Amino acid sequence: MKRHKIFLTLLSGLFFWTLTACTMTQQSIGNPEAPYPDDNPAVGDIVHLPTGVKVTAEQMAAAITDSRIIYVGETHDNPASHRQELEVLKAAAERYPGQVSLGMEMFNAGHQEVLDKWVAGELSEKEFLKDSDWYSNWRMDFAYYSDILHYAREAKIPVVGINVSSELRQKVGMYDLAELDDETRTQLPEMDLDDRYQRAMVESIYAGHGQGPKMLEAFLRVQTLWDESMAENIVRHMVDQGQEHRMVVIAGGYHVRHGFGIPRRVYRRMPTSYVLVGSLELVVPAEMQDKLMDVELPTFPMVPYDYLAYTEYEKLPGERVKLGVRMREEDGKVVVEAVIPNSAAAIAGVAEGDIIVALDDTAIEENFDLVYAVNQHVSGDQSKLTVEREGEKLELNVTFIPLPMSMTDHGKGK
Repeated sequence: MKRHKIFLTLLSGLFFWTLTACTMTQQSIGNPEAPYPDDNPAVGDIVHLPTGVKVTAEQMAAAITDSRIIYVGETHDNPASHRQELEVLKAAAERYPGQVSLGMEMFNAGHQEVLDKWVAGELSEKEFLKDSDWYSNWRMDFAYYSDILHYAREAKIPVVGINVSSELRQKVGMYDLAELDDETRTQLPEMDLDDRYQRAMVESIYAGHGQGPKMLEAFLRVQTLWDESMAENIVRHMVDQGQEHRMVVIAGGYHVRHGFGIPRRVYRRMPTSYVLVGSLELVVPAEMQDKLMDVELPTFPMVPYDYLAYTEYEKLPGERVKLGVRMREEDGKVVVEAVIPNSAAAIAGVAEGDIIVALDDTAIEENFDLVYAVNQHVSGDQSKLTVEREGEKLELNVTFIPLPMSMTDHGKGK
């Protein structure tokens, strides 16, 4: 009897607590972005953020390939980030041969014919970069993406351009959506501008820059256009390929992290399983510190990724170089407009007005020929540059070096 009374007392107390609990203020426990924080992470660790469990690369690969779409958020200029993307793509392709595509932010839908020819083996690397306008479209060193795209070609994995054209992006940045002409509006995807998390991210990026509310709204429109267009192109491809098809999507971290960029917008159009994979630079060498964005983001109520790999901020092997000239194409010739002081070209004796004829065995018939040839070199490489000056051909010895810092900062020179 005594035990029975105690049990009834406990039950009545529990019942009272459940009735009153809804009136009590609930305090959040821990950090929603890292519910099980790792106090001692190391480069090479991979953590399943929702549980805090460390896994091997093989364990992660087995788990993430259960999902139909794998989003990998990258740091564009970190080779470690691109190795992770390649490993993820290989894992998906090996588990589902012939059923996986690669969606890339680096190309837009207008590049699809070129991408198809690349995968089919119909283009050389040089032809591919030229036809896809790589150096003007993405402007990153192709070496970051070379292994991924060459593997896709070898494994016959379709590469899908998911981004939006720069022309449409510029229009949306300049004008409110209501001010766009009818033809431009027909090119827009379904646009959700009311995601509070994306707005908070945009506001954080623009905080302290003094750009004003008009620029903030313009950037929000462009960011939304970017994510909605990529989502629409992903869904269109997945629907065309059928229900068994899968995709690995690689894009900048801000388009993937926390899931409110591309992933949520894809899910709105096509509810299906997905997983978020990313990386975090745990070690940043002193010379790479200026690569980091000085942005203080708000705390979001969800983990940034399902799986997070800790990496080092690396540089590409070999220091990247430029010749150090500005050029124009004139009557089928490449003419030097200006020579950047203290550049490899200046040291070699290149002069304004020189016609560039060849770099080693590569004939220079257009600007792209020189850009591609120079990009095959790293600091310290030596070449012979053939120029025509006042009707005479000269061979100049060039030792490649990086551009002077002041010029590199502004992206000038070839």
